[in-house]
Amino acid sequence: MEISFNTPAILFPAISLLMLAYTNRFVALASLARKLHDEYGNQESKALLVGQIRSLRKRINYIRYMQGFGVLSFLLCVICMYSIYSGWMDAAKMVFAASLVSLLVSLFISLIEIIQSTRALELELSDVEGLVEENLFSQFLKKTKGDDKK
Repeated sequence: MEISFNTPAILFPAISLLMLAYTNRFVALASLARKLHDEYGNQESKALLVGQIRSLRKRINYIRYMQGFGVLSFLLCVICMYSIYSGWMDAAKMVFAASLVSLLVSLFISLIEIIQSTRALELELSDVEGLVEENLFSQFLKKTKGDDKK
């Protein structure tokens, strides 16, 4: 496979937009964390709030790792471009592959965070409705577990 200077440069806008989306999610979670902290001090029934705070802590950690792997992917793209510039094509190919793997890990963690976010919303709605709605993933898992029993 031939790799040119433009190959890693193609990822720059994608990674930049991804990092912007991750940052927006982080800012929203930071705002929610402050709001839940204020509510925790004022609310008598804290069971639902504790569940929300636990979920929020997980999501913040996921976003930390999403951002970390996204930044790593971006840095590896820069190193790849420098390697191409220096004529180190074998190193450039390996670094570019590592950059793609890092981006893939970031996206996978993003998917996990989205699932966690959905669960957090279900927890919030359970207080209003008195029940937790099933999502696509829980329905799929329930069907596959039912198929295993047959």
